[in-house]
Amino acid sequence: MNRHSNPFHARAAFARTPQSLLGKLLTLVFSLALLVLAVMFSLVALTVIAIGGTLFAGWLWWKTRALRKAMREAAPVDGSGEVRIIEGEFVREATDDERLPR
Repeated sequence: MNRHSNPFHARAAFARTPQSLLGKLLTLVFSLALLVLAVMFSLVALTVIAIGGTLFAGWLWWKTRALRKAMREAAPVDGSGEVRIIEGEFVREATDDERLPR
């Protein structure tokens, strides 16, 4: 096996000597700064999404208020003031006049 066919040789080319205490400290500070920036970006993004969702929900509620009012007024009400909902199915046979021409 020659030197160029060794798969671990390329990895050895990127190997570094161990860092000094100052290098380790700078790496720690840089990593913490990136972590803080990532958390801050996430909080800002989540806040924007939450505010946007709230504004959209409010807009949708405002636009559908007339429809909700019309649905409340059109609901069948019995004598007690309660809304009566009757569920069921029916089949209606069309008369000769209502049938489509063939």
